[in-house]
Amino acid sequence: MVDLKGQYEKIKPEIDKAIHEVIDSTAFINGPAVKGFQADMEKYLDVKHVIPCANGTDALQVAMMGLGLKPGDEVITTSFTFIATAEVISLLGLTPVLVDVCPDTFNIDPEAVKRAITPKTKAIVPVHLFGQTADMEVLMKIAEEHNLFVIEDVCQAIGSDYTFSDGTVKKAGTIGHVAGVSFFPSKNLGCYGDGGAIFTNNDELAEQLRVVVNHGMVVRYYHDYVGVNSRLDSIQAAVLKIKLQYLDDYAKARQSAAAFYNKAFANHPKLKTPVVAANSTHVFHQYTLVTNDLDRDAMQKFLMDKRAPAMIYYPVPMHLQKAYQDPRYKEGDFPVTEDLSKRVISLPMHTELDEEQLEFITSAVLEFANK
Repeated sequence: MVDLKGQYEKIKPEIDKAIHEVIDSTAFINGPAVKGFQADMEKYLDVKHVIPCANGTDALQVAMMGLGLKPGDEVITTSFTFIATAEVISLLGLTPVLVDVCPDTFNIDPEAVKRAITPKTKAIVPVHLFGQTADMEVLMKIAEEHNLFVIEDVCQAIGSDYTFSDGTVKKAGTIGHVAGVSFFPSKNLGCYGDGGAIFTNNDELAEQLRVVVNHGMVVRYYHDYVGVNSRLDSIQAAVLKIKLQYLDDYAKARQSAAAFYNKAFANHPKLKTPVVAANSTHVFHQYTLVTNDLDRDAMQKFLMDKRAPAMIYYPVPMHLQKAYQDPRYKEGDFPVTEDLSKRVISLPMHTELDEEQLEFITSAVLEFANK
């Protein structure tokens, strides 16, 4: 699904040099490499504050801690996402409120968000799924009307651009009050281990977040708040600093691969290609088809047997997961999410896909679809 080896080989001298510099310096935690990556990331995103942390899950949790959300507060998010989004809500004693997604973009449905708001609602967590930004202009208006925080989960859409109705363009993760991102190796911007970061334009919140990620310390050994230990190590920061320079090129390579897939599957009655929203670019963290009148699971096995990898994100919606069984929700409550979970399949998507590989994958898909 992802060719990290091929990607590394292309930038090996730069990566190796950056890693060796960290080792030579022995500044393994919060060293110059971390500060350098932080500054470069702030410039790339045009955001005031980037707070590096240990992983994307921590990024979301720390964001909620920094906002001062309290046990019992309700946080609205999507049922069609990876478990981490709801996991951190639950771990903090908050109440996850799940809603359905839009059938075209797979992103959180703003109308469903409106219907889910109660007096206990404190925040909305839109997940920019598979590589494009949720409808942030509408979501921000809803949040403003109800005095809610917006916490962007940008783990799958780093580098995506969102265009407002007045023509203003902002990067995913810089629109809400705060955002969390993962640098897991398979992400569009991935390190060689675990890593994450939090973004915000709010000076006061940024200071609070920096305290939270560092054991709640304002002054060393003086703990004013309950915090966590969540740091991006210097070697990962050094890798990310190099790879950030190539992020836009990586997005173009993914978009080119997606265009090849789109052409191959165009107008096929049993394969619906990804819909790109008019107000967002798509950086294709995943290339996800919706199957029609096909045995999706049999299709995955067929492709895997041919050594053409295929993945299913996500086979069980959040509200039907055993860990999140809740009397508030039952099967049938979120028809779009439940339908997608039965019909979506994702094909290999990475920066090193060449025409021969794409031909092989698309031929295998079409062989099954045309049976």
